[in-house]
Amino acid sequence: MNSPREASEQTTERSPEQIEIRFAGERLVLTPERAAWWPAGETVFIADPHFGKAATFRAAAIPIPDATHEDLQALDRLMDRTGAAKLIVLGDLIHARRGRCETTFAAIDAWRRSRPDLRIQLVRGNHDVRAGRPPAAWRMEELDDGAALGPFTLSHYPDPRGRPTLAGHLHPKIRLDLGADRVQLPCFLQRQEVLILPAFTRFADHGLIRREPGDEIYAVTDEAVFRL
Repeated sequence: MNSPREASEQTTERSPEQIEIRFAGERLVLTPERAAWWPAGETVFIADPHFGKAATFRAAAIPIPDATHEDLQALDRLMDRTGAAKLIVLGDLIHARRGRCETTFAAIDAWRRSRPDLRIQLVRGNHDVRAGRPPAAWRMEELDDGAALGPFTLSHYPDPRGRPTLAGHLHPKIRLDLGADRVQLPCFLQRQEVLILPAFTRFADHGLIRREPGDEIYAVTDEAVFRL
């Protein structure tokens, strides 16, 4: 039988994917699900899930596969691992009006019913304005852009607001050059007093950033988050 120390070491080896940072004096855990977990506030933050984006393309006769179930499974893993009481979406929950697809919405309905005690809040983003409000059955509280939570300002747009801000919108990615090989990875970007989360959806375009002096960058793969 393994000793408690050996078991602890093995547990650490099995889960190297998360990385802890200090932001606004608080401990945040950045996860490979492209989320930030705030243990002291029992809150998970995500940005830019863009639910219905694939449906929007399919409505235009472009056969994009739907990843809604995979995204909801990622949320389940995140909620189960953290035990979070609250989920905050930093904008762009729904991609477009054409993406308000019955199949997509039915999957989200079922997921929401499976977590009746989870409190969900939405900071409306630019896509939310065009796509319309989420269905009442999802029980999401809407917050004004710039709302305060503990030491944080919550915003869709990554504009400095004079206090530590959690934001999305940019879908930040970083390009890594390894000789003749190149890869682009989503990343968390801390620039000045703003922590910008990567898009929660895997189906995200643009966002390639150039590193500026003082930036802290944490790249994300399916299995790990690591500092660059």
